[in-house]
Amino acid sequence: MHIHILGICGTFMGGVAALAREAGHTVTGCDAGVYPPMSDQLRALGIDLIEGFDASQTALQPDIYVIGNVVSRVHHADGSPRFPLMEAILDQGLPYTSGPQWLAENVLQGRHVLAVAGTHGKTTTTSMLAWILESAGLTPGFLVGGVPLNFGLSARLGHLAPGHARSYFVIEADEYDTAFFDKRSKFVHYRPRTAVLNNLEFDHADIFDDLAAIERQFHHLVRTVPSTGRVVVNGLEASLARVLDMGCWSEVSRFGAPDSDYTAQGEPHDFDVLHRGQIVGHVQWGMTGMHNQRNALAAIAAAAHVGVDPHTAAAALGQFANARRRMEVRGTVARAGGTITVYDDFAHHPTAIRTTVDGLRRRLDAEGRRQDRILAVFEPRSNTMKLGTMKSQLPWSLEEADLAFCHAGGLDWDAAEALAPMGSRAQVAGDIAALVEQVAAAARPGDHILCMSNGGFGGIHDKLLARLAG
Repeated sequence: MHIHILGICGTFMGGVAALAREAGHTVTGCDAGVYPPMSDQLRALGIDLIEGFDASQTALQPDIYVIGNVVSRVHHADGSPRFPLMEAILDQGLPYTSGPQWLAENVLQGRHVLAVAGTHGKTTTTSMLAWILESAGLTPGFLVGGVPLNFGLSARLGHLAPGHARSYFVIEADEYDTAFFDKRSKFVHYRPRTAVLNNLEFDHADIFDDLAAIERQFHHLVRTVPSTGRVVVNGLEASLARVLDMGCWSEVSRFGAPDSDYTAQGEPHDFDVLHRGQIVGHVQWGMTGMHNQRNALAAIAAAAHVGVDPHTAAAALGQFANARRRMEVRGTVARAGGTITVYDDFAHHPTAIRTTVDGLRRRLDAEGRRQDRILAVFEPRSNTMKLGTMKSQLPWSLEEADLAFCHAGGLDWDAAEALAPMGSRAQVAGDIAALVEQVAAAARPGDHILCMSNGGFGGIHDKLLARLAG
């Protein structure tokens, strides 16, 4: 089968492309404004990428078009369609489907699906869970919204492990809508037997009116879990308690809260894992932050549902390497008196920004480096942040940063005004070049420059490293 994917360089659709290619299908695709790591991964797989969404691509005559949720029916001011290929598909009555639907019908059917949902930490927790199952010899398939360094690729089909009735598939379960023609959350297509509800707060203001609307979608996911399945829930989240109060027909395993099934004792980088008060494992690793400690508990609890004991799971996490763009060190620059380190992280929601900065601060403190400064460099790029819905939370999210630098290009709200409570600790720039100069002028030996965005951020990481080295 030949499939042509519209929006192929998104992390999810790129994973679908990789799975289809591994399954033996011919895969082509198109997108605009592509950037690594997904574009690199697709080219390495030999998948042809076409720039843009021109209608001439119908000449490829694929068996089916798989439509990413970047595609819409929007028209430009002059009346021309933004996605002429989609208009041609509709006009000519050509076959099309969504990415989640194609995945459900062609990959997930008949497998034991372990789905990881939550506002934050989906990619990291999905990567942890896949690595635990891999370390236990279960050879899982997976689709992650990033590139886990333990595997070096974002998706694979996996194999049936000897002695097991079903093959396992671990998937990052996104609550964002499926496609312009299917406004259900992506995760309702996955039909998991193990569902992780990691956390839940308001996000995606472009498609959800309020938190209650997202809670309803999470309950739709819970409704798909069979009675023999398990729902793994963060016991600290009132929003998730409300989701379960709507009805739950499966076994529930909680983590995080003192009275949960799975708890932790110790610092985030070195802690015991307890199951109902008894120590069952120990995690010692290079990860930082309380959020990653809770992510670990979620992965351990989910793995237990498929027979991986907590001791084995905890030991596997000792060898865990996070996905690219999750506190990834992009480089260091030596200066007299010390080095300057540049990091890349996917954080974009205020809570994610806060937990990322706090995690780095906590690690530096534990290493006796309280004097080291954190320079937080970020762009409000997600649809929610572009709307300004959470701009008032930015000073709170950056409390542990010594200095903050915001890329305000393209925003309809005043970033300088939003960051005014931070006083001289915050600076704003309208373009990447100016932002680089601001950061370079402020940086000094011993600094940690933490770049946060859910996009390519204009290649700022390499530009900063070059400027600092010059």
